[in-house]
Amino acid sequence: MFSESIWLVPCYALVGAIMSLTCSPGKINKTGSRPAGYINLLMTCIAFIHSILALQEVWQQPVQEIRFPWLTAAGLYISFDIKISSITVAALVLITGLNILAQLYAVGYMEMDWGWGRFYALMGFFEAGLCGLALCNSLFFSYVFLELLTLATYLIVGFWFAQPLVVTGARDAFWTKRVGDLLLLIGIISLWSFTGTLNYDDLAEWAKVANLTPVTANLLCLALITGPLAKCAQFPLQLWLDEAMEGPIPASMLRNSIVVASGAYVAIQLQPVLAQSAISNLVMICVGSFTAISASLIAIAQVDIKRTLSYSVSAYMGFIFIAVAVGANHSALLLILIHGVAMSLLYMSAGSIIISNITQDITMLGGIFGRRPVSGTTFLVGAASLVAIPPLGGFWALLELGDYLLAVQPLLLGVLVLVDGLTAFSLMRVFSLVFGGKVQAMTKRCPEVLWAMILPMTVLAGVVLHFPLILQQFNLLPTWENLDKTVAVMLIGSSITGFSLAAFLYLPEKDARPVELIPSSLQKLLANDLYIQDIYRLTVVSLIGLTSKAVAWCDRYIVDGAVNLVGFGTLFSGQALRYSNSGQSQFYFLSIVLGTILLGLVLALAF
Repeated sequence: MFSESIWLVPCYALVGAIMSLTCSPGKINKTGSRPAGYINLLMTCIAFIHSILALQEVWQQPVQEIRFPWLTAAGLYISFDIKISSITVAALVLITGLNILAQLYAVGYMEMDWGWGRFYALMGFFEAGLCGLALCNSLFFSYVFLELLTLATYLIVGFWFAQPLVVTGARDAFWTKRVGDLLLLIGIISLWSFTGTLNYDDLAEWAKVANLTPVTANLLCLALITGPLAKCAQFPLQLWLDEAMEGPIPASMLRNSIVVASGAYVAIQLQPVLAQSAISNLVMICVGSFTAISASLIAIAQVDIKRTLSYSVSAYMGFIFIAVAVGANHSALLLILIHGVAMSLLYMSAGSIIISNITQDITMLGGIFGRRPVSGTTFLVGAASLVAIPPLGGFWALLELGDYLLAVQPLLLGVLVLVDGLTAFSLMRVFSLVFGGKVQAMTKRCPEVLWAMILPMTVLAGVVLHFPLILQQFNLLPTWENLDKTVAVMLIGSSITGFSLAAFLYLPEKDARPVELIPSSLQKLLANDLYIQDIYRLTVVSLIGLTSKAVAWCDRYIVDGAVNLVGFGTLFSGQALRYSNSGQSQFYFLSIVLGTILLGLVLALAF
């Protein structure tokens, strides 16, 4: 019953979003827009319960598929395909569960905001798009849901639209993702011409017997991976995630935990097709490795707590792209699952700091742990779960991927160990500067936040701590006997080294905290995001600007000039000919003779 009606789960969120829009302050004079939050919470709870009951029905059962015909015309058949499996329904449980916590957290975080109706409507829109993407078994409709998520990102990042920086961030995030979306659309249309289907299962069957030329396969697969690269904030399209930090923290919590992984989910579905091109897999490995290393280094050089976490997200998404490129799909799904809950917890903790302090600069904070024990503890739990600290979830996910990389690409294991240590260092640095050290001027009055924010943080911390037990009950964790113990020692050592080094450098109460750990030139390079924005400004933006000016000049002086010339010629000839309309026959006869002579001259010159 519940599995066959699983398509209703996205509809619950959509209904909640539509009802939230009716609760604007201008329409409800007595209650304001606060009922929008409660309505959306209720609909999300219904979706979560439905997903839980459906998961019990489909667990370890054969995969089912429901097809709704959508378009049939001139040999073109596109259907809306829904896959009902333990993976897709478990994804719904994760999405709806995190949405409940995020919306409850927003009750406290957005308490004084007037735009509850619009905010919760966008949160419901987010949830509906994510749930639809999780269930979708069609590449075409996956693209549709990705576009809806791009639109939702633009709207929710620009939620506080009265601030110019917010508008700029929303615009940049939208257009950066549009670059990947456009190339992905080209790949989808090209793929349809070869396969005649966009169903993921049919594409996997086609990939087994596909016979494409190397050039065609490479171009096709490169176009297909560009969209996921942009969605997952991978180099060189990673800047949008940093710009998107201007939105409210509850929305950032969802976007940086599960929305950003939507592109990776599509890439996992397309893995049989992507395997046709060795170059595309090499590009994914190179881009994922470079992004993981560079983003983790950039995170260490940041002083804004939200930017630090956003670059850690890009680094973790690099792990997932490496896993997809080498064919470790189970490891990629496990990484998405672990990252979703751990990063949500980190953003909750960061939001509790931001809401009651004037600044987000971690160098101006300090000594908060005594006043914020819950926030500090949850941050530590989230950080430990994100890296290889046993027995938390991140340890098992990274260990499974590391064991696979040792067998196929040992060099990538070194990347995994290095980035794991850098991520541990970055997160402990943030904890030490914010929660440790002396009490600063900005943190003298820093009481714990409202219960509406404490409750979801505490619940999620409990889920993160018990996550390995939950995964073990469903047989989703790797078996310890089949794993390489050397890889485990390397990962644990890198995590402990990163935590210990950051704690040694930043945690003690010192008057002058160490800031010159690396040469100032390198520190400036990392702090300015490798100057990628300046490079874009000098190359892409300048080229587009020059092209626009050239096109504008041609349009003004050539296209418009030709049209104006015809108009002036017609006007001049009409003004001149009106003097021949005198009513006297000799003038008409003269005009005919002159016209005949002119025509004769033209014909004579032609021959």
